[in-house]
Amino acid sequence: MFRHWTAVRIVVLAALMALTAVLTTLVRVPVAPTKGYIHLGDVGVYFAAFAFGPVIGFLAGGAGTAMADVVGGFAHWAPLTFVIHGTQAWLAGELGHQAGARRQVLAWAAGSAVMVGGYFLAEVVLYGLGAALVEVLPNAVQATVGGLVALPLTAAIRRAWPPIDGLGLSRGWEER
Repeated sequence: MFRHWTAVRIVVLAALMALTAVLTTLVRVPVAPTKGYIHLGDVGVYFAAFAFGPVIGFLAGGAGTAMADVVGGFAHWAPLTFVIHGTQAWLAGELGHQAGARRQVLAWAAGSAVMVGGYFLAEVVLYGLGAALVEVLPNAVQATVGGLVALPLTAAIRRAWPPIDGLGLSRGWEER
């Protein structure tokens, strides 16, 4: 199952987790009704998914944002964050890894819908419908900014360093 997890892939995954955690904690814009915040972590989530595929995207996006919650005083959100951002990255990576620009935009939209919808459902349960509705727009903005930065970043890095495509993993845990 893990035979394709080379030392290089493990280091790349660790670096992407750290990058996503830093981007999530670097800039925080508070959202009052839920005491949550919007952040730049979706840049890391989408970059990991588009550049390295659904498996590394899921692990880097989910764990990176969850680690930021733990160190930032939101540990109670970490499990939900792991699942929501992990699933966002998995879907975006599944649909958009090594795809053309049009398909990556669709993958970004699908991942964004998962993230916004996932947080909406969690916030309805935790804070009620009113607070959850207030969070929809900030979460959509966060996902939009994440994609607007990650899509051209991924394309630029692919042009500058083509071997990046060989570091990703596809569904399951197998090599592409």
